[in-house]
Amino acid sequence: MTSTLTPVRSKRSQLTKGQLPKYAPYAVLGAALIVGAAVMALIGFNAFGWGIVSALLFAVGLVSWSAAAEGSRKAKDRLATCLVVGSFLIALLPLISVIWTVLVNGIPGLLNPGFLGNSMNGVTGVYDNRAVEEGGPVLGGVYHALLGTVQITLLATVISVPVGLLTAIYLVEYGNDGRLARAITFFVDVMTGIPSIVAGLFAAAFFFAVVGPGTKTGAVAAVALSVLMIPVVVRSSEEMLKIVPNELREAAYALGVRKWRTIIKVVIPTAISGIASGVTLAIARVIGETAPILVTAGFATSINSNVFSGWMASLPTFIYTQILNPTSPANPGPSAERAWGAALVLIILVMILNLAARLIARIFAPKTGR
Repeated sequence: MTSTLTPVRSKRSQLTKGQLPKYAPYAVLGAALIVGAAVMALIGFNAFGWGIVSALLFAVGLVSWSAAAEGSRKAKDRLATCLVVGSFLIALLPLISVIWTVLVNGIPGLLNPGFLGNSMNGVTGVYDNRAVEEGGPVLGGVYHALLGTVQITLLATVISVPVGLLTAIYLVEYGNDGRLARAITFFVDVMTGIPSIVAGLFAAAFFFAVVGPGTKTGAVAAVALSVLMIPVVVRSSEEMLKIVPNELREAAYALGVRKWRTIIKVVIPTAISGIASGVTLAIARVIGETAPILVTAGFATSINSNVFSGWMASLPTFIYTQILNPTSPANPGPSAERAWGAALVLIILVMILNLAARLIARIFAPKTGR
């Protein structure tokens, strides 16, 4: 029995020889956290510095141990892994920090009674002073700004998506890299870098010339946002249409299907998932814009459900005015609470749009089953 097991154990030891044990990363991580905490205690402890020092100690310790036990080749591989994982965590830190900050500061404002169902119409500094001095609820809400954001963004999407998608279809299916196609591509690239305030000034100047001076409505703001959305829709849709295999087009042509019908029935459904993602990115690009909304739609404290008439508030302008011009300058706390609550609502709205885009892409994507 002993003679039978001995060769098996020797083979296992040969297979695991020159390799770090499975617990090595965890052991190095624990030691790095302990040593990092000790180092930070000497120079002044803070969580961010502790994480940076611990990460550096972990990388140095694991790579050094690997070089001693496994050789330089494995050590280089582990160093590359540490760099990739570290870069990912560094890129993730700002996102986590933003979400955490907005949640901590925004939940109290979101929980105020009537925050989502009331506007700021009639809310003055007297109410904020009373809320601070007497400890009562913070009155006023974001209903008018939320309604304005949804209306303006929806109208901008209605304007931008058909124009952007049709432009992308022309560039991919009909342009053939001609002069017009190259010119359109150049101007789309230029439009991608246009500052948002310039788009707002363009829309304001256009409506001032056509309708009259002083024209500020949600429709003007939608036109300004569409200037920012169209290049994103064009670029994303163009790339998605390009990756549709030509074999699908040729198969449709071989069956006698006309080109326009092939595009509608074959090309667009195949690329609809990427197109929907591009539209979502375009909406997320403009839904938080403040400067063009202030220039084109102004700011209102009451509910305005007509996007074609009167000043209209939006969530970004609501946040901006609540921070810059508190309802009660002597007690800016309630205004800041409303602003953080509106920021949380804006983030939730973007998340809902992303989920909706995924659902639409799943519904309209071509079926792959038999």
